[in-house]
Amino acid sequence: MTSDLFPFNEIRKRDGRIVPFDAEKITQAIFKAAWAVDGEDYSLAGELTKEVIAYLSGQKLPGLIPSVEEIQDAVEKILIERGHARTAKAYILYRAKRTRFREAKSELMDVVKEILTEGSRKEEESTFSPTEKMHRIALAASQKYYLDNLLPPEIAGAHRRGSFHIHNLGYYSKTLDSLQIDLESVLKKEFASEKSPPKNLLAVLLRVALVVQRNRSDIFGEQALPFFDAVFGEVMRNFKSKPDYGELSTGLSEFLSCLESLSCCTGGNPLRSSIQLGLDTTEEGRNITKVLLENAGEFKWPKVIFLLKKGISLQKGDPNYDLYKIALKTGLRNGNPAFAFLDTSYNTPFDKDICFFSNGMKIVENRHGAPKGIKRGNIATLTLNLPRLALDSGEQELFFVELDRLLILGVRQLLHRYEVLTSLKCKDLPFLMGGRLYLGSEKLSLGDSIKNSLKNGLITIGFAGLPEAVRVLSGKRQQNGETEPGYELAIKIVEHISKRVLSFAGEYDLNIELCGALNNKKLQEFVIKDRQEYGFVKGVTDKDLYSPSFVLFQEDEGLEKKIALEGEIQKFCSAGYASKVILLPGMEAEGAEEIFQRLFEAGIGYLNVAPLGAAK
Repeated sequence: MTSDLFPFNEIRKRDGRIVPFDAEKITQAIFKAAWAVDGEDYSLAGELTKEVIAYLSGQKLPGLIPSVEEIQDAVEKILIERGHARTAKAYILYRAKRTRFREAKSELMDVVKEILTEGSRKEEESTFSPTEKMHRIALAASQKYYLDNLLPPEIAGAHRRGSFHIHNLGYYSKTLDSLQIDLESVLKKEFASEKSPPKNLLAVLLRVALVVQRNRSDIFGEQALPFFDAVFGEVMRNFKSKPDYGELSTGLSEFLSCLESLSCCTGGNPLRSSIQLGLDTTEEGRNITKVLLENAGEFKWPKVIFLLKKGISLQKGDPNYDLYKIALKTGLRNGNPAFAFLDTSYNTPFDKDICFFSNGMKIVENRHGAPKGIKRGNIATLTLNLPRLALDSGEQELFFVELDRLLILGVRQLLHRYEVLTSLKCKDLPFLMGGRLYLGSEKLSLGDSIKNSLKNGLITIGFAGLPEAVRVLSGKRQQNGETEPGYELAIKIVEHISKRVLSFAGEYDLNIELCGALNNKKLQEFVIKDRQEYGFVKGVTDKDLYSPSFVLFQEDEGLEKKIALEGEIQKFCSAGYASKVILLPGMEAEGAEEIFQRLFEAGIGYLNVAPLGAAK
């Protein structure tokens, strides 16, 4: 191209840089668009380039520098005006794709910069090691890849807007969420090839810790150890020389320290694990439970879950009632253990087959096998942002219409993830599937698909901010300006979600279940995004985190109504729901037991204790 035809020697890039003008790049871009719709005439692309340049020359005064965007606008105009509509469409789509790529790259670079400079200011202290920072950068890049390239645009858009949250997005196509480990089977396998049985309890415990450590690459969430007291009580009875209470205490303490020191493959973050106990009434099982309860407050992980059942631990005269009292005292000090009531109406049919995770999620029913929790876990989770839905719809009738739409989109996302994961082979999860830890993996060869095994897992839909959504939709005001809680509306919302989720499970013949137990700091993004769009809404977006439940505060005037409400909500959450009770300092075990009895009678199946002033 001659300078008299195009009197500009330079162009302005998007980042402000001035670079030499090259007309050949326009020709190549036009030809690539034409090629996408079966065009093959490169000379025509050159002629169209001349027309683009002629048009730009007529629009600009000599000496001015056109921008890249202005040149691309001119290309689109000439293609359309000269009758090359299909080529113009291909060019526009390509341009839009490149724009999204640049924006994503820019956004990723902003995240990388934020991670790398964290703690660089004088007033800041870095909370992440160099290894953790590098992992966070890799995770951010992985999340961007999945959002931009793997997920359907409408699903990626809903996640970006904060309509729902796709948990553990960075591991979308690689790993599963959680697992209930079958301790009995694991121990049989671990010692099957050894000539003599183990003689030392610590050796057995550390072998379990090794299994958890190996499996951390295949599970990004929690690894739970159910029926711990029963399994290790039997192990102790098989020893020729049983460890005394002091040896038992030392061994279990070292085991807990070992689990706490393990890091998952997420940049050094602690590996999440839990221990479920309380039902074994043998001397050995009771001693194990007692030691673990006494040590529960010393470790952040693993979490302890104490099971309560009539005839075993719930009432005076039960063989493990004294352990219940110890659990209460420990929980009042530091909030650990959590408590699960097995005699609620929705748990009773499954008796002792239920397994819990520390966040309150439970696993028992299985559309593809007998009800039981061991060797199963959660595959993937999606959490709905109920306050945003309420703020956007403004009134109840429209809220439920939009809720159905969001649920359909959310289930599409979960099914998409499920299908992506079913493409994995046994060799892709060598410890979880290759190690026969997951139900249905027992006969898999390394090259086999994990699909038939994976169908035993849970696919869960959760929700955040039910109290805040009710506050927005009810519109009633109390004297202090707070919104009056609409308990009937809260139950209506959860029941509505539960029915829809149940219908999805039947339609797709998968274990799709409602779970009200999931909440974590990642969901702070809900509040941040909603505040940006809707401003500060009192009692809603003025919080740091949306409420996971209607918190049961000991001194709340409406406590009885809230207890009844929580009990109703738990009935609709087949995959679990975690209620939370806040107790005042100085509360004794007897007083807490009285409150617990009221909670149990109201139908609450899982409870976290949060005593004010407790050790973190």
